[in-house]
Amino acid sequence: QVQLVESGGDLVQPGGSLRLSCAASGSIFSIGAMGWYRQAPGKQRELVATITDGGTTNYAESMKGRFTISRDNAKNTAYLQMNSLKPEDTAVYYCNADVVGWHTYPDVGNYWGQGTQVTVSS
Repeated sequence: QVQLVESGGDLVQPGGSLRLSCAASGSIFSIGAMGWYRQAPGKQRELVATITDGGTTNYAESMKGRFTISRDNAKNTAYLQMNSLKPEDTAVYYCNADVVGWHTYPDVGNYWGQGTQVTVSS
């Protein structure tokens, strides 16, 4: 089995920063692309950023320049550094990953974390 656990969500003032973490654990053979998505109340889940196992990144247009995705392959962990936060960034942030598990090798499974709440408010 594979689990993704997010952490780092918090209440922060506008203009502030947060760093989210997503740790993958379990029976993992390899991890491919990892990504962050978010869902605000009453809205659909949307892409924030993705990163391949080789480090190639992709960002939603509105996040470019403010958010930075990174990963530590040795720790099976992805990060999302968020700067210059705005009230409209308030959402539940979810981690997503393509994982080959030992129990499902060589098939790739797509996994989601449970989400972490980010609230931007004064």
